[in-house]
Amino acid sequence: MKTLRHILICIATTCSMLANAQTGKFIFEPGSTSFPSSHASTIVELKNGDLMAAWFGGTHERAPDVAIWSSRNVHGVWSQPIELAREPNIPEWNPVLFHTKDGKLWLYYKVGPSPGEWSARRMFSTDEGLTWSKPEQLPAGLLGPIRAKPLVLPDGTIVAGTSFEAYKTWAAWVERSTDDGKTWAKIGPITISPAVDEATTPAPDPKPGDPGFDAKSKGPRHTVGIIQPSIVSLGGRHLRMYARSQTIASKIAVADSIDNGLTWTQARFLDLPNNNSGIDAVRLKDGRIVLIFNDTTRGRSPLNLAVSRDGEHFHIFTTLENTPGEFSYPALIQATNGDLLMTYTWNRKTIKFIRMPLKDVPPS
Repeated sequence: MKTLRHILICIATTCSMLANAQTGKFIFEPGSTSFPSSHASTIVELKNGDLMAAWFGGTHERAPDVAIWSSRNVHGVWSQPIELAREPNIPEWNPVLFHTKDGKLWLYYKVGPSPGEWSARRMFSTDEGLTWSKPEQLPAGLLGPIRAKPLVLPDGTIVAGTSFEAYKTWAAWVERSTDDGKTWAKIGPITISPAVDEATTPAPDPKPGDPGFDAKSKGPRHTVGIIQPSIVSLGGRHLRMYARSQTIASKIAVADSIDNGLTWTQARFLDLPNNNSGIDAVRLKDGRIVLIFNDTTRGRSPLNLAVSRDGEHFHIFTTLENTPGEFSYPALIQATNGDLLMTYTWNRKTIKFIRMPLKDVPPS
């Protein structure tokens, strides 16, 4: 028999989903493009208030026909996707759009058969994505922001969360530039030790009937590591990264810097689950931190928003998706007018966009 609390939670979740459904839309309709599969989106607000999103799309992830695609949102309407980058017979991955302090709009992306074989490329635009420079290959070992947007500090310093996936071992790194990306310092590795992992109580798996239950995601967990960090400022010179983890604990990992990203602690776990899938975070103008993630340790549903005053203790306030399926690899920014803007993979068939007014984010 359901308790009153359970009923109230269900009602609140349903109302939240209905409210978001009114402002959420597909960037393109499933089946309407030449590429059947889409994943790993990024979003940026342009200087005139328009939006731009990008993602990789093709037959399926790792297929040789995967390219980088983009769409522009003008007056609330998304354009037909256009191809931004393609390497013949080699897949592209994980585009990231952001502005540097000098005003350029950058697109960083990865190229290679698999994550362990990636190299990185980038292009820039001086007219807000209407035209682009020729792709530039980055030096071996430099991958740029690996999935989530970098943090650009007030002085223009770029602090980019990156990572490397090798056989049975993952590690996060930070790539830091003080000259708009001309040169980079690579800091790390930032890892989670097996001892820390094994000493942490694993989060429970979803059960049949729970949102996010995935009967296919079984088998023992292993300590592999952390990847795909999202970096925010906690005020002053204190930066924090939130990272995806493949661990026994199945929790989001964090690491800190108190010198604007020059040095970093090793990682530890937050009391939030992670399903070995991408997350993103943003610091609001009022100092609160908003995190978008899958509130589960298996599968890629539900997809949730949580808010925190201190970057440590989070309160889930919205469920964006909670039906069976894949809702993953979110990107999250705050618009100039204060709204939250987010994109995410919707069942690998399209990219979904949601605009959430700031008033809908609770105090904490």
